[in-house]
Amino acid sequence: MNWQPESVDASNRMNGPGSTSLRKIAVIGRGTAGSLAAASVTNQLKDSDCELHHIHDSSIPISGVGEGSWPSLVGELQKLTDLPHETVQQRLNGTRKYGVAFEGWGRLQRNFTHYFTPQQVSYAYHLSADVMADLLQEGTRARHVDARVLGIARADGGAEVSFDGMAAEHYDLVFDARGFPRELDADQHIDIPFIPTNTAVIRRTPAVIGEESGEAIRQPTYTRAVARPHGWVFVIPLTVHTSYGYIFNRNVSSLAEVNADFDDFLEADGVTEFEPRAVIPFPNFVHRRIYDGAIARIGNAAAFMEPLEATAIVSAQLQIGMVLHIRLSRAPENLERDAPVVNRFLISTILRYGLFVGWHYSCGSLYDTPFWRHARDHAWPQHRLAAAPESVGCSALSKFDDMIDLLNQPVIAREDWHRMCAVPLTSYAQISQGLGIV
Repeated sequence: MNWQPESVDASNRMNGPGSTSLRKIAVIGRGTAGSLAAASVTNQLKDSDCELHHIHDSSIPISGVGEGSWPSLVGELQKLTDLPHETVQQRLNGTRKYGVAFEGWGRLQRNFTHYFTPQQVSYAYHLSADVMADLLQEGTRARHVDARVLGIARADGGAEVSFDGMAAEHYDLVFDARGFPRELDADQHIDIPFIPTNTAVIRRTPAVIGEESGEAIRQPTYTRAVARPHGWVFVIPLTVHTSYGYIFNRNVSSLAEVNADFDDFLEADGVTEFEPRAVIPFPNFVHRRIYDGAIARIGNAAAFMEPLEATAIVSAQLQIGMVLHIRLSRAPENLERDAPVVNRFLISTILRYGLFVGWHYSCGSLYDTPFWRHARDHAWPQHRLAAAPESVGCSALSKFDDMIDLLNQPVIAREDWHRMCAVPLTSYAQISQGLGIV
C-alpha cells in the first residue's frame, strides 16, 4: 500500500455542475500551501473563464526551510508543472525520500526505518520550500495582488476580502493560506496537547549529497529523526545544503540548553560549520472550521503539528483537493449541506495524523530526561480527553483505537491489510515494532 493522502482527485471536473458557481477565486498566501492552491485552481479550471487572484504581501518572506513530503506529492507536482519527474526534482534542489530513519526512539532504544511501501520503490521528495513556490508560480495563471489582507468574511454567497489601502473584493471561493494563528482560541481551534513539542531551531549546513553529471539524484535518502535529550533533530539532505532542525518544548527546556546540545550533535555528526536560520515557535492544532463553503483554510492556517512525519504538505494537498472536488463536482444548491460534511472529514483525517504523530512518543526514548518524561508520562496520556468525540466533533479517536486493536490481533485478516487511519496499516505496524509497542 502506497502512503497516500485520503483525498479525492479533482481532475477533469472543470466542466462539472459546480463550475458555474466559481467565477472568481482568491488564494491568499505565497508559501507552499498557497502556491499549491493557485496551481491547482489553474490546473482544474484551465478551460473555464474563472478569474483567479493570487494575493500575497511581498514584505513577508517565504521561509527556505528544507521539507519532507509524502509520495503523493511526486505525481501531483508532475501534473501541475507538466515537467518530467527528474526535472521537478532538480528544480526543487531535491533528493528522493524513501522513508524516515528513527534513531534512539522507543523502549527498545534502537534504530529503525519507517519505509514508504512498496519499500525502495515508493518515494517522496526532500525539497526546498522557497523554490517549490517559485516552480509552481511558473504555471499559475492568476492576477497577482501584492497587498496586506486585513480580514476575510462570508458575504453574499461567497466571501469578502478586506485590504489595507485597497477596496474590498468579493470572491466565490477563498483559499486562506496565511499561516499559523497568532494564538489559539478554544472556540476556533482544537488544541493538540498530546504532541509534546512547540518550537524548532533551524540550521543550514553544507550539502552531503550533490548532483552528478547534471542528472537528478536517484540514490535512496531518508529523513533522519534523531532522539536527543531535549527533543529530537531532523536531518533533511538537499543537493544545495543540508537542513537541520532541533524540535523541542520551550516550556521544558531553555533555548540555551537546546543550542548547546545542537552544537554537540552537529560536532558528533562531523559538521564543522553551519548557518543559523530561525527559531520558530509553533502550535499543534486543528481549526474547527477548515471549510465553510466559501472560505477554505489550508496549510498552516488550517492545522499544524510538528514535522516528525511530514504531515504539513500532504495535509494541504488533502484540503485543496477535497474542496475543489466538492465545489466542481456538486451542484451549487448542495453547497450548504456539503460544507459541514467536508469540514468534518478534514478535521477527522488531520486529527488522525496528529494521533499517529503523538503516538511516537508513547514509549519514550533512550534519554531519561525531563523532556522525554514529559512527552511519555504527561503529554501522550492527554490524547483521550483532547480527541474525545464530544470535544472535537468527529470519530478520529475511535478510528485510531481500531488501528491499535487491529495491530494487537494474533492474525490480521487479508481484507484488513489495506486499512487506513490517515496513514496505512503498514505504517502503524512499522512504528509499533520499531518503538517496541508490540
